[in-house]
Amino acid sequence: MRADLQALTADTLTELTNRGLVKRAARELERAAPEMTEDDDGTVRATYPDGVTTTLPVGGLDEGTCSCGAAGVCRHVVGLVLAYQAPVAAPAADDATALTSPGRSPGTEPWSPGEFSDDQLAARIGQRAMAAARRVEAAGYVARVHRGRPADPVPSVELPTATVRFLVPHDLGFARTDALAGVRDDVLALAVWAFRVADERAPGETDVQVQVGGAAAPAGGVGLDSAVVLAEAVLREGAVHLGEGLAADIAMVRRDLEAARMRWPLLAVDDLVAQLEAYAERSARYHPEALADHVAELVARHRAVTNGGSALRSRVLGTDEASETPLRRARLDGLGARVSAVGGERVVDLFLAHADSATVLVLRRAYETEDAGPQLAARRVAGVTIGALAGGAVVTESAARSASRTVRLGTRRLSRTEAMTARGSWQDLPRGLIATDLTRLAAELDALPPRPIRARVEAELVRVVPVAEVRSLRYAPGAQRLDAVIADASGTTAVISAVHASCAPGRLDAMATALQGPVRYVSGSVRRGGGGIVIDPLGFAVEDAIVVPDLSPADRATPPAGPAPAATDPLAPALDEALSLLAEVVHRGLQHAPATMSGRLREAAARLRGLGLRRTAEAIETFAGRLGPDPGEAAVAGWVDAYLRVSIANDLR
Repeated sequence: MRADLQALTADTLTELTNRGLVKRAARELERAAPEMTEDDDGTVRATYPDGVTTTLPVGGLDEGTCSCGAAGVCRHVVGLVLAYQAPVAAPAADDATALTSPGRSPGTEPWSPGEFSDDQLAARIGQRAMAAARRVEAAGYVARVHRGRPADPVPSVELPTATVRFLVPHDLGFARTDALAGVRDDVLALAVWAFRVADERAPGETDVQVQVGGAAAPAGGVGLDSAVVLAEAVLREGAVHLGEGLAADIAMVRRDLEAARMRWPLLAVDDLVAQLEAYAERSARYHPEALADHVAELVARHRAVTNGGSALRSRVLGTDEASETPLRRARLDGLGARVSAVGGERVVDLFLAHADSATVLVLRRAYETEDAGPQLAARRVAGVTIGALAGGAVVTESAARSASRTVRLGTRRLSRTEAMTARGSWQDLPRGLIATDLTRLAAELDALPPRPIRARVEAELVRVVPVAEVRSLRYAPGAQRLDAVIADASGTTAVISAVHASCAPGRLDAMATALQGPVRYVSGSVRRGGGGIVIDPLGFAVEDAIVVPDLSPADRATPPAGPAPAATDPLAPALDEALSLLAEVVHRGLQHAPATMSGRLREAAARLRGLGLRRTAEAIETFAGRLGPDPGEAAVAGWVDAYLRVSIANDLR
């Protein structure tokens, strides 16, 4: 018997096709079963009462053919599998153990996809995809390997560009990826190689992150080196004094980074250039602190791969990332939205959970309008309103995911995106997106690498947090800030904190109403703050609905009684002052820093030293001592050292 077909459960069939197709095939099978035959080579044939004939050879559902004329896997192919799994006539007593129950794996022994050979991979995906996979392996990539376990017996691999699941033991034909078929078939080979490395280095671990390949890659590379030269040129001259002469250099840097597949430095260069263009246009999008951040980031990434070796290369440079990955049929669950204002422009960020890859994707739209959140909620993206996307769910066949985990929905006539009503609960989301234990979440945040060298993922720290108890709700009129203390099931607390914005007039009212009612979950960006966890809220799950504060109208509700506790962190103003001074250096340029800058930096360092940040203060003082009429390489290195120390201290406070 075909062990691969016997191993397919209703869930795996649904994952390979869709639930509606499986249900329809099951209903038709109940009415009339097809006539089944099996060839010597394992090919299964079905003839339906209406004359439709279906053939399924070995190699996966995609190999099936049917006379009904439907494109792809049709209900007749699914029906063939279900009919094949149907119980046969009762066997003889001595053969009773041979009876296999429908939709269950005939073997329960542990197995690893690392057992597949390169020859099997080449036969499955072709030599061109194998060559593409070899290029990624040469550059190096990071993968998280999940071995089968009782809760989820399907082995899987999370890659930067896709998630691969091996649905049937020992059969490559039933491996599934969330990338569009034929676009990133190389991920199948990358997943198998990741399992091989995990089997060698950590054979007993259920979940393990591994670095694959990259040993022969150079530490830096032409692209990264030229990006650092560009960053240092910006630091020396400053946004104020840079002309248009950098255009050719910028184009060369971008070309070199793209050729080397260095996604994170490329995105940093794009953001740096966007800041310079914003300053040249006198746009409200320009922020000296953001420009300084991008300059320091490029140097930090160069230092990390130079000093850390090839093991860090793919993580720090994003060499294993594709610029864009089309997704096959995907369900995206809305986790909320953020509305922000930049001059006369309104930017809406929609946060969508993609269960197949256990990631949060960001759909961004910008509008030249003075409309606020409630009005923006009625605007449409791919035929679906922003409100429905933020607080509901969509199933789409036209989504493409970028390296930074932004998502684009197709808007062509043939693109299909369908909205569904939310159930008011996010409990079925992947476990990696739900933070049920705030203590464990705090440890996860503490273990993160420094922000300047982390992956440039838009919604990296967006989580869904179950709310077991709301302990307090306080409003600070001066700061127009609403703070709520919540607790998880074990009593560990976190603070939900939101600040009023005119572009989202109902933000605080909706948050207060949700937290004073039967709230079940809060979604938001999490960070460390004040010794605990702070959540910047994006949405709330209450009863059977999702509340999106930034898209809600203001209801002028009475503010919660009592003021919010005043900010008591003495580090905040001192670190903000130091960051502002160091950003001013990039704004003006090292070569054009005013004579008073050295003294101002020393005063800021003295304040930080008094608060216990001795090494940060020393870095600022060292840089201040290198300022002068003709600053050299030592001044450049000193600024980077000082900025990174202050920035990281600010992230950790």
